[in-house]
Amino acid sequence: MKNLLALFWVGAALQGATTPPSALLVLEKAQNTLVVVDPGSLTIVARIPVGNDPHEVAVSDDGRTAYISNYGGGKTISVVDLAAQKPLPAIDLGALTAPHGLEFIGGKLYFTAEGAKVVGRYDPSSQKIDWVVGTGQDRTHMVVVSRDLKTVFTSNVSSATVSIIAQRAAQMGPGGRGAGGPPGGPGGRGGPPGGRGRGGPPAADWQVTNVAVGRGSEGFDLAPDGKELWVANAQDETVSVIDVASRKVVATLPSTKAANRLKFTLDGKYVFISDLNGSEMLVLDAQARKEYKRIALAGNSEGIVMAPDGAHAYTTLNSRDAVAVIDLKTMTATGEVKTGKGPDGLAWAARN
Repeated sequence: MKNLLALFWVGAALQGATTPPSALLVLEKAQNTLVVVDPGSLTIVARIPVGNDPHEVAVSDDGRTAYISNYGGGKTISVVDLAAQKPLPAIDLGALTAPHGLEFIGGKLYFTAEGAKVVGRYDPSSQKIDWVVGTGQDRTHMVVVSRDLKTVFTSNVSSATVSIIAQRAAQMGPGGRGAGGPPGGPGGRGGPPGGRGRGGPPAADWQVTNVAVGRGSEGFDLAPDGKELWVANAQDETVSVIDVASRKVVATLPSTKAANRLKFTLDGKYVFISDLNGSEMLVLDAQARKEYKRIALAGNSEGIVMAPDGAHAYTTLNSRDAVAVIDLKTMTATGEVKTGKGPDGLAWAARN
């Protein structure tokens, strides 16, 4: 009876707590829930049900809507109203199965679909998928988009490659029409099938370059200046540094035994790499391209997110069912939030 009462009061407290203007979002993978955390008090203010096997989470530009990939053989992306703390109708991807990586930028949601070996884009205003490009690679997993929306990057875990999908001027097709993707590319309007404009300029075309990296290429990040892409290769225990302009690997650095995610600090000085099999966060000096520090953690680390104030990083500790707080000035773990089972993907929601 006491346990039932305790659960009742916890549920009531969560329902009564509002989502803070700046919130940390955590996916409880084993419980199919999205957790909203107040980063100031390090308390959970809401738990919201999502789809099966949630892995990654992204947030709309205004910070009001969260999108969650339902990875395990599914074909949906869950949608959550963060202010109302309730699920909205899910996005049905149809034949684009096993969605995983997500990024919301320029008013649209980019996603990977491993089952179809593609990167796609969803437009919330039209509620349609308006752009899809295939990689031809195995386990197209994570996705990052450049700030100018002209280049999309994705890691292909089982092919040991990174696909760089770059916008370029379209070749003129029959009747003066351009072949390729939607007019204007990312951030532009979706056009008719085939991406051909009617009576207007040629549509954008896309060039896919697959760059060979190390085995188990999964977590990666684009440097804040957009010049380099750093890729964690879990099986090879290395990091590949790709020069974006030349599309070539210019350095290979030692990493951890089971590197899962890789993130730059907001100033671009350091690179954080999580470790599924260890209890340390590896920090590399981006300019010197060598180890800077190893931060002791209370368990193995998975997802990483940098707070927008540049003062803290957060990482999920899967074996501990918790999220660790890292002070970026001292480079030490200074706090912890206990979660439910299987914490994984992280995101930051800042409401405008």
